Amino acid sequence: QVPLVESGGGWVQAGASLSLSCAASVSVFSGYSMAWFRQAPGKEREFVASISGTALYTNYADSVKGRFTISRDNSKNTVYLRMTSLKPDDTAVYYCAGGRTFYRNINPRNYDLWGQGTQVTVSS
Repeated sequence: QVPLVESGGGWVQAGASLSLSCAASVSVFSGYSMAWFRQAPGKEREFVASISGTALYTNYADSVKGRFTISRDNSKNTVYLRMTSLKPDDTAVYYCAGGRTFYRNINPRNYDLWGQGTQVTVSS
């Protein structure tokens, strides 16, 4: 069973908005910090945003701050990423990740649960 399943990716034009969801099949979902990472072709996987288990604290990469919002609903075992004012540079495969780690950790190695990824393409 895949622990994390993303949905909501697609193709949009620059300036548009898109929302991603990630459903988790884990016990005690609130015990996991959750994060979104992305990977563009030929580039390393990079941190996008993270949220604490209680949903009280969030952290964002500078490149998305003010445009993206991460949230979670522990009653639904789901984490979300709302993306607005999308740019062509946001084009990537977006991955949901979870880990029993400090929410401000941005290194992918700190997260041991991963989804299969969902493609987001932003055209100019």
